[in-house]
Amino acid sequence: MRMYAWQRSDESTGHSVARVSAIDGGRRYQATEVLATPAAVSCSFTIDVTNESRPVRAIVRAFATSGSRVVELTTDGWRWTVDGRHRPILDGVTDVDVAATPLTNTIPIRRLGHLGVGEEAVMAVAWIDVPSLIVRRVQQTYTRLEPVDGMDAWRYEDRDHGGFTLLVDGDGVVVDYEGFATRVLPVRMPA
Repeated sequence: MRMYAWQRSDESTGHSVARVSAIDGGRRYQATEVLATPAAVSCSFTIDVTNESRPVRAIVRAFATSGSRVVELTTDGWRWTVDGRHRPILDGVTDVDVAATPLTNTIPIRRLGHLGVGEEAVMAVAWIDVPSLIVRRVQQTYTRLEPVDGMDAWRYEDRDHGGFTLLVDGDGVVVDYEGFATRVLPVRMPA
């Protein structure tokens, strides 16, 4: 089990605390995000993945002034359900991305570690908005970049939010997410 923490570096004031642990047949990613500005929001989630870093189940909880919400996603590897109901628009997506956290970028990065510098992967993702927990299908692109200061580097892009550089440690966990969050625990020293 490993613990991680990030501090937001965008317009929001907030922190994230996360735990990554081994489970039978894969890994469990758990995190809590707390934002104080521009509006108070809290989000917590658990995502279980296979040994191949393929999500099989996600439970996300959020609360804000608009109320409390919970959403659960499950998949058999192709067919997805949201709160127990088949959601055909999500069938075939490969990842779950919780909007409020840098942790969920780790899941595809671990799976794409075989890519060489300059190679990219385009994938369909179940993107979960926070705090509404509305789930939509989004196309995301990850491109492997030259290492920076001894850390692996990736470019993450989607149509709605643009592109960002991610620096990650040897386990694929984000150390710095350009314009969004910087990891404060454990501190990763450049090589």
